[in-house]
Amino acid sequence: MSDLYARHQAVLPDWLALYYADPLEITHGEGRHVWDADGNKYLDFFGGILTTMTAHALPEVTKAVSEQAGRIIHSSTLYLNRPMVELAERIAHLSGIPDARVFFTTSGTEANDAALLLATAYRQSNQILAMRNSYHGRSFSAVGITGNKGWSPTSLSPLQTLYVHGGVRTRGPYAALSDAEFIAACVADLEDLLGHVRAPAALIAEPIQGVGGFTAPPDGLYAAFREVLQKHGILWIADEVQTGWGRTGEHFWGWQAHAASGPPDMLTFAKGIGNGMSIGGVVARADLMNCLDANSISTFGGSPVTMAAGLANLAYLLEHDLQGNARRVGGLLIERLRAVTAQLPEVREVRGRGLMIGIELVKPGTDEANPDAAAAVLEAARQEGLLIGKGGGHNTSVLRIAPPLSLTVGEAEEGAAILDRALRACG
Repeated sequence: MSDLYARHQAVLPDWLALYYADPLEITHGEGRHVWDADGNKYLDFFGGILTTMTAHALPEVTKAVSEQAGRIIHSSTLYLNRPMVELAERIAHLSGIPDARVFFTTSGTEANDAALLLATAYRQSNQILAMRNSYHGRSFSAVGITGNKGWSPTSLSPLQTLYVHGGVRTRGPYAALSDAEFIAACVADLEDLLGHVRAPAALIAEPIQGVGGFTAPPDGLYAAFREVLQKHGILWIADEVQTGWGRTGEHFWGWQAHAASGPPDMLTFAKGIGNGMSIGGVVARADLMNCLDANSISTFGGSPVTMAAGLANLAYLLEHDLQGNARRVGGLLIERLRAVTAQLPEVREVRGRGLMIGIELVKPGTDEANPDAAAAVLEAARQEGLLIGKGGGHNTSVLRIAPPLSLTVGEAEEGAAILDRALRACG
C-alpha cells in the first residue's frame, strides 16, 4: 500500500470509491494522455468521468484560466461578471430553448438540484417522474430521485418520485419489442401512471444514461413522452450533464434525438464545458427561471476563472468541430469494438454513440451481470496503458468509454486493440 493511499484511508470516507486494487495517482496530462506518480503513461478513455472534454492541458484553456486568475479570481454573483454574461449568452443561444435564461452552479448535482427546485416551485408539486436506472447526482434531492440503488444510499427525500419505463432498451419487460412497439408500450405505461396520481412537476431524464451504463431508448421516446406530459402541464428536464456539448456525435445535445415535440423546458449541464474546472448550470425558459419569489445568489457558481475556462473551451470545441470528430472517430471506435468482441461470450452488448460507448459484460452462457469481469478488464487495460471507466445499473458490469472529443483515429485504434487483449485475457 502506498503512503498516499494509507493517508487517504485515514482521513477520507470509506464510501469515496477508488479505482484499481493499487489506486492510481495522476500527476499530469497532455492531449489524450495522463501520467501517474511513477512516470507511467496512459491513454485516457474516461476523461475524469467525461469531464476532460477537449484535451488535457489544452493551451487555450490554461491560458484563459491563468490570465483571469491574474486579474481577479472571485467576486460572487452579487456583482456584474463579464465572463459569466458572455458564457450565458453563448449557452442560451446553443440550448435551443426559446427566451432562455442560464443559472450557473459548480456541478451537475447542483444543477439538477436547482432544476428540481424550479420545477417544483413553478408547478407547486413535489412529485417527480424519473427513469429507472437513472443517476442525477449525490445531493439529498438528487439521490432521492436516482433510479439506481447502487448510487442512492437513502430512500428519504423531500420529493415523491415515480419511476418510468424506457431508459434501458435491451432489458426489462419491453426489451423484445421493436423500437416502435417499445416506444408505444412506454408511452402507454406513462399514460396509465398519470391516471393514478396527481400531476407531477416534471420528468427528469438523461437522453443517454451515464452511470447507468450508457443505455438509451430508441430515438423519439422523449418526444412521445413530451406529447403526453404537455397535456398535463408537466415539465421536461433533460439532464445533459454527460450527453451535452456534442459528445454523442450526431447531436450537440442528447435531447435533439427526441426533438419532434420541441426542446425541453429545462436542460442541465456540467462536466465537459469546464474541461476540468467546476462548472454546472441550468437553462430554462424565462418564466420558469424567474418563478422563484425569494432571494438567491451563488457564491461560487459563475466564478470569473471558471467562466473564462468555459468560454475558451467552448470556443475550441466549436472552432475545431469536435462534435464532428466524435461522430467520425466514435463511429470507427464502436464498430472496431463490436468486431473484436463479436465472438466473446462474456460481452452481451457494445452500445452507445459518438464517444460515449459502453461494453456490457455477463457471465458466459447467461444474462447475469459480471462485475468481477468488469473489474478485471479495468485492471488489465491499466496494465497495458489504458484508463477506462465502469458502471451500469446491473451490478456495475459495463465498461464505460468516453475519451476527450479530440481523440485521433490512431488513438482510437490503439485503445480498441488494448481493450481486445484485456477482454480476452479476462475471459
